[in-house]
Amino acid sequence: MHDRRIPTTGIIAESITGKVVYNQEAEKREPQTDGPDTRHSASGSKPAMNHSPSDPTSEDTCAGQAQPATAPHRPIDRRTRTLLVAFGHAFAGLWYLLRTQRNAQIHCLIAACALALATFLGLERWEWLALVLTIAMVLVAEGMNTAIEATVDLATSSYHPLARIAKDVGAGSVILSAIMAVIVGCIIFIPHLWPIVLLILESLF
Repeated sequence: MHDRRIPTTGIIAESITGKVVYNQEAEKREPQTDGPDTRHSASGSKPAMNHSPSDPTSEDTCAGQAQPATAPHRPIDRRTRTLLVAFGHAFAGLWYLLRTQRNAQIHCLIAACALALATFLGLERWEWLALVLTIAMVLVAEGMNTAIEATVDLATSSYHPLARIAKDVGAGSVILSAIMAVIVGCIIFIPHLWPIVLLILESLF
């Protein structure tokens, strides 16, 4: 009689009598496979996702960590045309400052009078240096104040305490630079003007 051994890995096995019987040992043990679990495909549910340990996306998602965004490298544009365009924007800003800001116009008028007086008195080189730097300091402070006001007006059109602080601090910087300019002007001009004032007083009395 032909004898067949009952396999231990199948679901069913054929006995020596030719009848089909169930292999109880295989029925108790679930099949081991390397691929994704597809047992629930008949019921319509999605199979479980098999994330590989080497997948960086799954690791970042599970750990809740996001990669920091890096700014793209921007090469320096060394063309002469772009340099001229940048200078054009800068002079346009200066023209806007002198054309629309009343305080800047007042500063320029006082600066012109100071330069004319310095030319009449014949100041020394270091006095000219201090005078020119002081005038530039005041105009730079006025320009920064104008830029701050424009930025705040762009950010919000309603009243906000922080917007008020930004504008007040900018205006305060202009006042401080103007006070320092007056002090520097007194230090420079009074020693030159005092003898002239004495001569005028002596001629009158």
